[in-house]
Amino acid sequence: MAAVDIDVPVETEPKIHNQQDLERQAEGFKEQGNALYSKKDYSEAFNYYTKAIDTCPKNASYYGNRAATLMMLCRFREALEDSQQAVRLDDCFMKGHLREGKCHLSLGNAMAASRCFEKVLEMEPCNKEAQQENKNAATLLEYERMADFGFEKRDFRKVVYCMDRALALASACHRFKILKAECLALLGRYPEAQSVASDILRMDSTNADALYVRGLCLYYEDCIDKAVQFFVQALRMAPDHEKARLACRNAKALKAKKEEGNQAFKNNNYEAAYQLYSEALMIDPNNIKTNAKLYCNRATAGAKLKKLNQAIEDCTSAIKLDDTYIKAYLRRAQCYMDTEQYEEAVRDYEKVYQTEKTSDHKHLLKTAQLQLKKSKRKDYYKVLGVGKNATEDEIKKAYRKRALMHHPDRHSAATLEVQKEEEKKFKEVGEAFTVLSDPKKKIRYDNGHDLDDDGGFDGGDFDANNIFRAFFGGHGGGFSFDSSPDSGPGNFFFQFG
Repeated sequence: MAAVDIDVPVETEPKIHNQQDLERQAEGFKEQGNALYSKKDYSEAFNYYTKAIDTCPKNASYYGNRAATLMMLCRFREALEDSQQAVRLDDCFMKGHLREGKCHLSLGNAMAASRCFEKVLEMEPCNKEAQQENKNAATLLEYERMADFGFEKRDFRKVVYCMDRALALASACHRFKILKAECLALLGRYPEAQSVASDILRMDSTNADALYVRGLCLYYEDCIDKAVQFFVQALRMAPDHEKARLACRNAKALKAKKEEGNQAFKNNNYEAAYQLYSEALMIDPNNIKTNAKLYCNRATAGAKLKKLNQAIEDCTSAIKLDDTYIKAYLRRAQCYMDTEQYEEAVRDYEKVYQTEKTSDHKHLLKTAQLQLKKSKRKDYYKVLGVGKNATEDEIKKAYRKRALMHHPDRHSAATLEVQKEEEKKFKEVGEAFTVLSDPKKKIRYDNGHDLDDDGGFDGGDFDANNIFRAFFGGHGGGFSFDSSPDSGPGNFFFQFG
């Protein structure tokens, strides 16, 4: 009968039959872990300390060593658990208390950290490390207090400052990171805020606070639909998250009110649009980008309602919120043009053209510059008191009226000051008539060209009296007004030689 081969299991490690052997093996694992720790191979060190714990789970120092390794790996919550287990097994394990305090501190729990360091100092009053860490815990508490006060006062820059310093002591504290990110969002520093929130979400995708901050950034960047999705997700993770609930409500209300205003404007109901935009602006003063658009929209409605000064103010408010908002500059520039504030219009169009060098923007700038140039000349239409579309007959009638009104002979009995003023006006009336009654000069004048090269006026040999005589058909002689009671005010007659 043939022999039967039997597989005998090969033992890779000798069986240990008593506690002493187990302790010896655990110490071996610990020593290997220590060697790896010294070489900064923390992951492998962690594995050997775990083997030591699995072999002898009642040894406090093994948990303490693994806690130290986890701290080096920045796994502070796990390190905290090991440190707490170590001191549960041995309340006199000083390093265990010290490491527990450091974990609490890194996680942002300064009060708990301070209790641990006080425990160390009870055992060893001169422990310099515990003394220093206890001071760090006190400093962290002070930064928290300052940050809470700053947030209450809406001093978000101060909060960011405090959180930066707090995180230097509590690098693993998600609460501090979230507060910093929220304040960065409130300051309009959205990329930085998003970066902090995204880092937390990579480690914990269910973190409601990080989801809220991510939504807040989108909300403030006027991506309201996406923002609502994040707020809703945050509320799924934490149904009592009051900030996410309020932000979600504001986002929905703001979107709805803005869309109502837009629809009213499209329907040419400008009064309703103006009112709806005003109501939308009351919803959330912190939403800078959306409010800038609402101000500009209200300015557009205001311009349609001829509320030009209010429209200019709204555009200015929009630009204060977002100084890169081209539409607000364009709207304000047009309102400046409509109110003949040409210097201001040129300034805004220059800003637009510097930002976007398009042919349309160049044309708008040139038009404003031309109007500014024209506004700095004498307005001959105003001098004669006629509109810019006045006919030849209307210009003649206006000249007749103004020339007689300001003729020096009519004011011969007035004071010297009045005589000089009336003589000046009389000359201006003559200049205006000379230009506006000559088709070629009128075209050049209307187009904003200089008249000096085309027989214009430079204060030289212009004689208003000659114009007056030519217009009234005189050939010399005097001009006088009949001041007799029967003639009535303003009656006149000519005496020609």
